[in-house]
Formats: sequence, C-alpha cells, structure tokens
Amino acid sequence: MRGLDVVRVLALLSFDADGIQYPSALVQWFTHVGEEPDNLTGMWMVQAEQSTDGSPVVSLIHTDCILRGAHLIPIFGRDMVPSELHFSESLDAFAAFYVNRYIDHHAFEILF
Repeated sequence: MRGLDVVRVLALLSFDADGIQYPSALVQWFTHVGEEPDNLTGMWMVQAEQSTDGSPVVSLIHTDCILRGAHLIPIFGRDMVPSELHFSESLDAFAAFYVNRYIDHHAFEILF
C-alpha cells in the first residue's frame, strides 16, 4: 500500500508545548493481513493491531500524518450478521476488513 497504514481515529485534540500548538489525533492502529492484496478482490486486508495482552495498540499522531479517509468493508465470514448490530459498532464487531480501493479515483490510484 505504498507504505501507508490504516488507523481508526478515536479523538482529535491539540496541545501546546513551548508556545507551539500541535493538532493531534489519538488513533488505533491496524496491521496488514498478508504481504499482497487479496487475490479474489484485489483489495488489501487489515485487522486491528493488538499488544501482547490483547489490548488495542493506540498512539498520538500529528494530524499532518493523516492522508485521507479509508473505506473499510468487513470480511463477513460464514456467520449471519446480527440484525441488531449498529453500524457504529462495525469496527469492533468484525475481525478483519478489506480496504476498498474502488470507492473513488484517488483511493484506486493510492492503494494499488
């Protein structure tokens, strides 16, 4: 993915240090599944990165490090999706996602 990573923005904030304001984002990191895009879809797959104790890997990054939004499609598996699942719970409900390179021209060019 040209050295790009996928993150989930949890919070936007800023802080001052030595009179300089730093716009920042608290993010949860995702890791690539495999070394190549999926053969069937042509899309990269990602999953939430976890530390050794199973907690999500989070960090604070400068907002200048964010290139653009990513469209993630859940990898559904064989089980039915519960009808009461709210879309806002999707990133926690599924184990892995496709990074949709077909959502628009820019994503298609960036995510080869």
